[in-house]
Amino acid sequence: MTSPEARPSRAATLRGMAWMAVAGLLFCLLNTIGRSLAQQLDPFQTQFLRYLAGLVVLLPFVLRTGLAAWRPHDIKGQGWRGLVHTAGLLLWFWALPHVPLADMTAIGFTGPIFIMAGAVLFLGEPVVRARWIAAGIGFTGVMVVVVPNLVGGGGAWSLVMLASSPLFAASFLITKALTRRDRPEVIVAWQAITVAAFTLPFAIPGWTWPSAEQWGWFLMTGLLGSAGHWCLTEAFRIADMSATQPVKFIDMLWASALGWLVFSETPATTTFAGAAIIFVATSWIAQREAVRS
Repeated sequence: MTSPEARPSRAATLRGMAWMAVAGLLFCLLNTIGRSLAQQLDPFQTQFLRYLAGLVVLLPFVLRTGLAAWRPHDIKGQGWRGLVHTAGLLLWFWALPHVPLADMTAIGFTGPIFIMAGAVLFLGEPVVRARWIAAGIGFTGVMVVVVPNLVGGGGAWSLVMLASSPLFAASFLITKALTRRDRPEVIVAWQAITVAAFTLPFAIPGWTWPSAEQWGWFLMTGLLGSAGHWCLTEAFRIADMSATQPVKFIDMLWASALGWLVFSETPATTTFAGAAIIFVATSWIAQREAVRS
């Protein structure tokens, strides 16, 4: 169990929440590009190339500092993290071309519930009622936004994507444990290595050589994904995982904004109503964490 003395300070908790918000924005940008690429190429190939591109983006930093600086303390833990994350990604990318962006974002919001429960059960984090209340309010706001826009034909694919949530939660719980011994950039690099290696056998059967433009977009996904996972890992390193999870519901705002900017989708009245609920929940929990002794 985590002792009171070992609990993060309120300043660290707020920084962790800020890193989580930035990570959410980067992942929303990544999902927008990834969904488009998965509609053009085999989804498993898209998954492989996205993580291979992440490794390419990190390669200059690895070469500059030397391989020894990127050797993890827990290679077995890195391998398990990569294996579990790959399993979740296989389900996620399989369903990705068939699930609308808003629905995909909403399904992703089931993850914080699994993560918060796992952080209490396996990492010994304290049960803070305010965090669960904020998560519940934020999830309600997401439902206000998404339910009126749900489509009827993609139910089975939505279930496939939903099945990835507990796997991602397990992956992030392993990540939290790994931050006790390894730096965030090392964890991100080894995630790219392990996921690319585990995904390659699934990518080969449906391989189609990408165009020059598609290669450019894959490099962008590598940059966004690596930066997003670094922010996520930093948030997990400096704060309780359960404290950072309610902030994830801000992703719904990012997704709505991207829909308007990229796809000219005008937000509905329910979008503004749900956004207001999400804002209230995240603002309230941030204020509570700021004054927590």
